[in-house]
Amino acid sequence: MNDALLPGPLVDDAWLAARLDDPRLVVLDATALLPSPRHDGDHRSGSGHDRWAERHIPGSRHADLTGDLSDHAAPYHFAVPAPEALAAALRRLGVHDGTEVVAYDSGGGIWAARLWWMLRSISVRAAVLDGGLEAWEAAGRPVATGETEPAPEVPGVPEAPMVNTLTPVPLPHAWATLAEVDAVRRGERPGTLVCALPTPGFDGSAPTRYSRRGHIPGSRSLPGRGLLDDAGRFLPRDELAARVGAVLDESASPVVLYCGGGISAAGAALALTLLGRADITLYDGSLEEWSADPELPLVQQG
Repeated sequence: MNDALLPGPLVDDAWLAARLDDPRLVVLDATALLPSPRHDGDHRSGSGHDRWAERHIPGSRHADLTGDLSDHAAPYHFAVPAPEALAAALRRLGVHDGTEVVAYDSGGGIWAARLWWMLRSISVRAAVLDGGLEAWEAAGRPVATGETEPAPEVPGVPEAPMVNTLTPVPLPHAWATLAEVDAVRRGERPGTLVCALPTPGFDGSAPTRYSRRGHIPGSRSLPGRGLLDDAGRFLPRDELAARVGAVLDESASPVVLYCGGGISAAGAALALTLLGRADITLYDGSLEEWSADPELPLVQQG
């Protein structure tokens, strides 16, 4: 679209600061809490709302990936809601047809990438703030505290939808199901499985939040955190291409990304998108869903 505001899937703090007051732009903080597991099966997670309320980019709202932006009827955490339910939750945050979104977080970028992929999956134009809140503050940009006024509802109709509509247009192949991933694993469906967990999570040498350790057989390892520099920004393009190219080439298509819960995998999806790849799908249930079925194999190398 010719009048698009966002230059691509990644923006820096200078770009955002210059457009923070643009009414077409919605800024969402996607921070959530996910402590490292102390032992196998230790799944603790929580909302990042209080952290957002303490310090956030002025005018931003908190997008709660543990609340309205998760399908709580699913058998795993952080499940993406159905398109209409996702659109309804986003409308309550001020996102509507004609707006574009910049997502950020204060947790290393993976939460913002997760929200970006969710938005992308229903055709909402979105980008991630490179380096997140840390980069914003390091540049001396202003921060705000406290709550933000909610987006307006239809006057006099408390249960009505928002004044502005948001029409979800689901993209095909944005999400992979367990059955589709298993078909790839069996060689019955084209695709290359890529695990975005850190190496100890991939090889099974570290405790996991889930019932069993390891990775899906046939998977390649591409740790999502390894695609960022020490400041939490994406590596320069040449370095990023080299890091990805050591694991994937153009023949490895389509790429089916997963991790423990579909979060780090979204960061890897953003990295691949920055490199121009469009043959990406994300396994939403990831290892939390896969490991829950004892009949499904996992490989440990630790």
